[in-house]
Amino acid sequence: MAWFKRQEKGINTPTEAKKDTPKGLWYKTPSGKIIDTEELKRNLYVSPEDGYHVRIGSKEYFEMLFDDNTFEELNSKITAKDPLKFEDTKKYPDRLKAAQEKTNLKDAVRTAVGKSLGKDIVIAAMDFSFIGGSMGSVVGEKIARAIDYSIQNNLPFLMVSKSGGARMMEASLSLMQLVKTSAKLAQLAEAKIPYISLCTDPTTGGTTASFAMLGDINIAEPNALIAFAGPRVVRDTTGKDLPEGFQRSEFVLEHGFLDGIYERKNLKKQINLYIDLIQNQPIRA
Repeated sequence: MAWFKRQEKGINTPTEAKKDTPKGLWYKTPSGKIIDTEELKRNLYVSPEDGYHVRIGSKEYFEMLFDDNTFEELNSKITAKDPLKFEDTKKYPDRLKAAQEKTNLKDAVRTAVGKSLGKDIVIAAMDFSFIGGSMGSVVGEKIARAIDYSIQNNLPFLMVSKSGGARMMEASLSLMQLVKTSAKLAQLAEAKIPYISLCTDPTTGGTTASFAMLGDINIAEPNALIAFAGPRVVRDTTGKDLPEGFQRSEFVLEHGFLDGIYERKNLKKQINLYIDLIQNQPIRA
């Protein structure tokens, strides 16, 4: 029976008392591939065996896209109010507070300015971890102000979208952000300033219906869900089976809604290449 017991310091200890492997050392992709988390981080959170792009947030995108991870965050202190006094399973202010404490974020988007391949750029990156990356009044306002900053300083604008859509707790106030951000992008276009839109997994709902698909160049990461209504909703509504890979970035590219799909290791170079081409500037290495 000693085979089934662990002995520590001369004391027979039941097998149940063994120490578990610390959580977070390994990551398992949907296809079943297992990778060490440190290796995953070094590989920009992409599984080397199957190319699976793990969802990341603004922190990781800023590290990836800004030179030396050096940037100035814009409008970092803006937070949402509760003019509708919304309450479902909990009050909206309580939900916001819980999300802020869990993620250490103020809301579902961060905006910043810094250099990428040696030239200044304004980047807005969404965080799905904050209430599903939902678009509320703060998200719309921060994106609008970031676009204003781009116009005032004649700087290219990059939007990294990752969202479940409009934030229901703000109702019509959330839907108004579609119009506001679209109008600001029209002003950006009038100023002839490049706008690159990067769609990541997932980009759905009101984001897709507004700023995410309005880029001078629209690109995506591999296998990202890009849709207005998700596949399950479409299938339940139409009662029909959907094509293989329906609404994934490869499907969307094939049907003409994207200009390209790029792995994370190539994003920084490709985004800046598009900017140089649009501005008719020398191509940066």
